[in-house]
Amino acid sequence: MQPTAVPSLLGVFAHPDDESLLAGGVLAQHAAAGARTAVVTATWTADSHRAAELAEALDVLGAGAPRLLGYADARNPASAPSGGAVRLVDAALDEAVGRLVGHIREVRPDVVVGHDALGQLTGHPDHRRAHQVTLRAVEAAGLPHLYPDAGEPWRPTALYAATHSESGVGLLGPLLRSVGKTVLAVPDTHVTATVDVSPWAAQKWQAILAHRSEVARPRPLPGLLARLPEAQRNEIIRTESFTRLSPAATPGDPHRLTP
Repeated sequence: MQPTAVPSLLGVFAHPDDESLLAGGVLAQHAAAGARTAVVTATWTADSHRAAELAEALDVLGAGAPRLLGYADARNPASAPSGGAVRLVDAALDEAVGRLVGHIREVRPDVVVGHDALGQLTGHPDHRRAHQVTLRAVEAAGLPHLYPDAGEPWRPTALYAATHSESGVGLLGPLLRSVGKTVLAVPDTHVTATVDVSPWAAQKWQAILAHRSEVARPRPLPGLLARLPEAQRNEIIRTESFTRLSPAATPGDPHRLTP
């Protein structure tokens, strides 16, 4: 990011740990430069153990307190211990968009970063649904006649999707396949910003480790990364890639993720 223009940044992700894995370096980078940063997490409720882990991770990244939409994970009933929470994939789209619009209007970010259309490498249904909700909410947040009770209208300047290119999957491909997971990636031409977050890699890794319950399990990515040699792990986490979804970048644009 250009040092003379530090845009505020809002991450919108499906699960606790997505923010650290997909955009932890960029979040830490912006916070270190004095930008306002925040994260909205679509699934896992405030009374779940992962909400506490998320709070610790966001503190490490300088991204404030958790902002939870309050939906349940498609694959994990423990994501809503008290019961009653609708799964994100089952929620009415209009309702989910409205919840997110409220956060966008409250945070008033210059840039929003979320999931890509594939649902990241493994195509998780919550990731795909979060992508759909984010696309609609970013547009709706700027229109005063939509969700009038959700705050004053605000239109972010740019929307980015965290993603992985076919040539940039690298060590992640065999790592995920080793536990039977699929590997989905976008064509290289879809990546519009590749950020070297090496200066913030240690901070990013600390945030990932805050998600202890995922680190302790053998199949989730935090656990897989924790069992790698440090050099291989650093190679994976030191680069973050994004597709700018709207609007197209222009020369001198202060709200690009890279100079």
